[in-house]
Amino acid sequence: MDWVSSWKATLFSLLEDIPITVRSLVSSISLDGTSATTLILNSESGEVLCQPFLYNQSCPDALPEVKSIAPENHTVCSGSSTLCKLVSWWNTEVPNRESAVLLHQADWLLWLLHGRLGVSDYNNALKVGYDPESESYPSWLLSQPYSQLLPVVQAPGTSICNLKESIRSQFGFPDDCIVCTGTTDSIAAFLAARATQPGKAVTSLGSTLAIKLLSTKRVDDARYGVYSHRLDDKWLVGGASNTGGAILRQLFSDEQLEILSQEINPMVASPLDYYPLLTSGERFPIADPNLAPRLLPRPESDVEYLHGILESIARIEGKGYKLLKEMGATEAEEVWTAGGGAKNDKWIKIRQRVLGLPVKKAVHTEASYGASLLALKGAKSKTEERFVKQSM
Repeated sequence: MDWVSSWKATLFSLLEDIPITVRSLVSSISLDGTSATTLILNSESGEVLCQPFLYNQSCPDALPEVKSIAPENHTVCSGSSTLCKLVSWWNTEVPNRESAVLLHQADWLLWLLHGRLGVSDYNNALKVGYDPESESYPSWLLSQPYSQLLPVVQAPGTSICNLKESIRSQFGFPDDCIVCTGTTDSIAAFLAARATQPGKAVTSLGSTLAIKLLSTKRVDDARYGVYSHRLDDKWLVGGASNTGGAILRQLFSDEQLEILSQEINPMVASPLDYYPLLTSGERFPIADPNLAPRLLPRPESDVEYLHGILESIARIEGKGYKLLKEMGATEAEEVWTAGGGAKNDKWIKIRQRVLGLPVKKAVHTEASYGASLLALKGAKSKTEERFVKQSM
């Protein structure tokens, strides 16, 4: 699969899809990309030097070296971290490796629009070792020979420069249209939910269960896959379980899920105690690579079985928020729901009872909406900057 060509083609296809009547009104552009999807490029030409490292690609060969330089349980101490991917590539000793630059998927796509090579944001750069609290790369990373490949990092939604003239001409965007730094897909989805106060949380119920909680305190622990992204002056603490919608899809069709859910009484607790997983292994809220799926005993009633699974996933979600609190994060006060699971009203009521918290559907769940909010932030900052200059 030629990922680079397909990503580029998709980006320009999306630009083409913007109605011609709207293009002249676009003042700012930003986008999100998959966290830890990594590209290595020639720092002068921008030529991609190897196949992209995808978000879930692990580089166990580099993990011992990364663990030897990074603090214990740091976010980079995972085989799939961006830093492990960089170290793995560096150790292949390709020619002229010193003249390369690392970019994340969002960085690279934005570079196609603005033309300034080597710019990233502190959400994407977290997994390469950037410290968003000190707004710098740590000394243990800067002392490494590959540190010169690291991109310049700015806050998400920061204006980089104007859209390239060739693209403005091709699509009809205004001359003063700017391109802003982006973020990761999960952060963009959180931004879309407009959860802006500490204690607000978003649970994404897709194929897996991912939770993100806005906190006044930073929490990181690689053992549980817990790490914190900076959001202005707050921290977005997150963890992801291997349970979720994938196991439901394996056991029931969409039609069955809809019909059976209607017969569940969400106010009555299920006595069934499961740990729904597709395969063995869990990281959050239990760090156990050998944890076996538990989906037995199966009652004769499919309604009771589904009820037990939905309730068990809700209990796992509750343990996740409890663990974040025990680690020092702000206690969750309200949970917004995104992903396919947000469509199941009975499940929302079950989760509300189990969590003991208000649980609501997020009005906006698309990551693209969150990216557009970052573009808006950049446009506002640019307007304020021009106003200040004019008033001086």
